[in-house]
Amino acid sequence: MVTKSALKKVLKKKLIMVNDTIATTATFIHGGEHIELLKPQEAIPKKKLILPLKVLYEDDHIAVIHKPAGILVSGSTFKTVSRALTQNIRSSSATDATLPQPVHRLDYATTGALLVGKTSGAIRALNQLFEAKSVEKTYYAIAIGSMNAHGEITTPVGEKDAKSMYSVIKTVPSKRFEKLNLVKLEPLTGRTHQLRKHLAGMGHPILGDQEYGKDQLILKGKGLYLHARSLGFTHPFTKENLTIKSPVPQKFKKIFSNHKCW
Repeated sequence: MVTKSALKKVLKKKLIMVNDTIATTATFIHGGEHIELLKPQEAIPKKKLILPLKVLYEDDHIAVIHKPAGILVSGSTFKTVSRALTQNIRSSSATDATLPQPVHRLDYATTGALLVGKTSGAIRALNQLFEAKSVEKTYYAIAIGSMNAHGEITTPVGEKDAKSMYSVIKTVPSKRFEKLNLVKLEPLTGRTHQLRKHLAGMGHPILGDQEYGKDQLILKGKGLYLHARSLGFTHPFTKENLTIKSPVPQKFKKIFSNHKCW
């Protein structure tokens, strides 16, 4: 019989047993022995995430993907954008190629353009662009109520300085909400939930915002109407000036069906 200690060794790697004893290079075969080849137990394959992502731009250094609504960019949960990147973008041929990594975040409910580094050098360079505020981020939102045509919001967020610029592109009447506004937003700082808090603080919460919206103005079941429309920056390696746009979700178009920018 095979002993327990021998069995543990068998399970780790492929082994040869001679007369129920683990064979070594010192084992001699004289004839008549019982020889058995034992294979290790096969590991149960880990669950694989299947999440197709739309790639908006890609080269050997960076990529920009469209982040869907209802998914985290990264974190300890199984379903994240970070985990799905390797199946959606090409591996870099650069000597410092690494696992692709998002270099900024979008909220769970927010859709739109997300910038990714594919090499160690690109990740560092893109982080430096964000630190230097050299990335122009443009968002579209649908905000509730009668708004001024444009303005600047400087209300602190989380006791930190915060600044957002906004301009109303188009307004349509609404029976339930009085008016709905297609708003272009430019965050000049990057505080958590900055745009959502800034618009809600003005009394014009983003449509579908269940966290910062007013109870009587909550639209349920359609998600948050906040979209990261574009990223503008100078490519850290090619030095090309890029503006990458993410297509606006269909739910925006249903409300502003005749808007020319679609």
